[in-house]
Amino acid sequence: MTTRAPSWPGSAFPLGATPHPHGVNFCVYAREATAVSLLLFDRPGDSQPSRAVDLDPVRNRTEAYWHVFVPGVLHGQEYAWRVDGPSAPERGLRFDPRCELLDPYGRGIAIESRLVPGTSGAARPALRSVVVDTSRYDWEGDQPLRLPVTETIIYEMHVRGFTRHPSSRVAPEKRGTYAGVIEKIPYLRDLGITAVELMPVFQFDPNDAPPGRMNYWGYSPLGFFAPHTGYAMRADALGAQDEFRDMVKALHRAGIEVILDVVYNHTAEGGENGPTFCFKGLANDEYYMLEEDRRHYANFTGTGNTINANHPVVRRLILDSLRYWVQEMHVDGFRFDLASVLARDETGQPRDNAPVLWDIETDPVLAGTKLIAEAWDAAGLYQVGTFLGHTWKEWNGRFRDDVRGFLRGDEGTVSRLASRLLGSPDLYGHEEREPEQSINFVTSHDGFTLEDLVTYERKHNEANGEDNRDGSDDNRSWNCGVEGPSSDPEVESLRHRQVKNFHVLNLFALGAPMLLMGDEMRRSQGGNNNAYCQDNETSWLDWSLAERHAGLLRFVRHLIRARVRRVQAAGREGESLNAFLRRARLEWHGVELHSPDWGPSSHTLAFTARAWGDGLVVHGMLNGYWEPLDFEVPEPGAGVRWKRWCDTSLDAPHDIVSFDAASEVQGERYRVQPRSIVLLFTGPPVPAGVPAWPQGEDLDAQRADSVAPHFTV
Repeated sequence: MTTRAPSWPGSAFPLGATPHPHGVNFCVYAREATAVSLLLFDRPGDSQPSRAVDLDPVRNRTEAYWHVFVPGVLHGQEYAWRVDGPSAPERGLRFDPRCELLDPYGRGIAIESRLVPGTSGAARPALRSVVVDTSRYDWEGDQPLRLPVTETIIYEMHVRGFTRHPSSRVAPEKRGTYAGVIEKIPYLRDLGITAVELMPVFQFDPNDAPPGRMNYWGYSPLGFFAPHTGYAMRADALGAQDEFRDMVKALHRAGIEVILDVVYNHTAEGGENGPTFCFKGLANDEYYMLEEDRRHYANFTGTGNTINANHPVVRRLILDSLRYWVQEMHVDGFRFDLASVLARDETGQPRDNAPVLWDIETDPVLAGTKLIAEAWDAAGLYQVGTFLGHTWKEWNGRFRDDVRGFLRGDEGTVSRLASRLLGSPDLYGHEEREPEQSINFVTSHDGFTLEDLVTYERKHNEANGEDNRDGSDDNRSWNCGVEGPSSDPEVESLRHRQVKNFHVLNLFALGAPMLLMGDEMRRSQGGNNNAYCQDNETSWLDWSLAERHAGLLRFVRHLIRARVRRVQAAGREGESLNAFLRRARLEWHGVELHSPDWGPSSHTLAFTARAWGDGLVVHGMLNGYWEPLDFEVPEPGAGVRWKRWCDTSLDAPHDIVSFDAASEVQGERYRVQPRSIVLLFTGPPVPAGVPAWPQGEDLDAQRADSVAPHFTV
């Protein structure tokens, strides 16, 4: 039985549910609404509210904002809105008083198992917002870390997939949870990771997928404030809040930042045939981009709808959400999914100065927060190298494609690879920006893993149930002669070498590197390059691979430590890419010194890089050809000899060594094996005053923030 709850007029600010000592202030935006009721559910799973408040259009409304203060409401209260107004799709209005609506500013979301009909007639789980009093949590002095981007090593990971596999050795109740991530922090520290980039953690419906499949990735948000309850041991809104913050606090104590993959370009409400559970029932014509025929939704995301990000109300929503995750949840940065959607105006046309992007760029609360754009969208807008702003970084899709092309043996890739190694000055040189504007990556969640990149030439997405039509056909992969797993030792050796080559180029290049979860131990998805619906061993990280490929794991550790230390030694925080390149003394070569081959049929590149002031010289030789080649080596100087630091053709532990263990190289030429990379050095490994490289094979005992140099060019 529903009773009338006592109430006061309340306030139009702030939006959402705001706890006070004597109750909660509720406020929601619904300009065209004619009637609004607040529904309070005292017991989870109840089909009817325990209490309700019908808002008076005079007493409880200030312009477009409906508000009410309800005394006695506490932390954890479930609630929803019921809103009436014109049902006029031709005008873009889709009010439906039958629907219980989420609060767009709800800090928690409860997904009840009880099914309710949507406006499309399809059943969906009941959704409720939850009152959250964030002041109840003890941060124990924690704050976002604000680590230098020059020293950032990003690890893209899925919260559930990281520890869900039984081989994770995480307690069963913690597998696939925020608490499970905490258990694996020592591994991340040992690897040298400085930032985890979490795939979507905004609350989503796992069943929001085609029949027979699951929404594993989470790229269909129900709201923009609530952490996903499915990743918490106590799988409710309050448990998720606390456990997420426990995870952030623990990562910060280990010196690791938290970057969220955020989706502000669409919601799970879909198109005109999708359900109504929030935005459609409040202000459909303002929250979403609509076609000229207002009954239909613009679809620049490939998901059925597109958020109208540059509308003033939506701009405020996005900015308030970002502030919330920084101020109340202490996250350190954001990677914006399909960020180019945010550059489109209300008609879908790209804008040179999109207001919402400048709002984010200039907001003082977000100052120092890492902002990373996936600078394209599903409708063909591609802005890599041209995304606006002064502080935005970009996923560099050109880096991924050109590195893959060179190592596959494509023609015409050498000059482009050289640019990628230099921080992509062809893309970013027109701006006085730091080299780390480019987020370098070879693989990400979207596409092949690194293992599959060297094992499959074609996608194998049959398990997704779409007849292998989903996922990209442009993978630029090479299977090394055999499609799929192979017991041929020559094929396996070549694949292993190619994996190491990819890691060298990714971690050696100027820019901020990102690694995909499990690439350091050759995780495979069986050739599935679109595993969005695979909540199973296809997507989970099999931790037994760490033992099976211990040599590769060691190799990657060495590379990361070398990079971090060299950046620390260089001390170039805030220096622009152009200034850095002017200061660097770099010579390009081919097989012969001073004769780089930039021709379309070239598959080789070499360089000599002289660090400034510390005497270190690095000589690199890249052989993308299928036969061994003898590269001419420059004269190292009087009284010194070249030493070999890395040769990807060699087996562990000789493929990469610490400086003190490096062997001298004799002669004027060095034979570089097919499809291999060699790095030589001469001179001191680090400048005076910088802690030395860990000696011998004691890397496992070292913290990521106390280990070795990055050879920049």
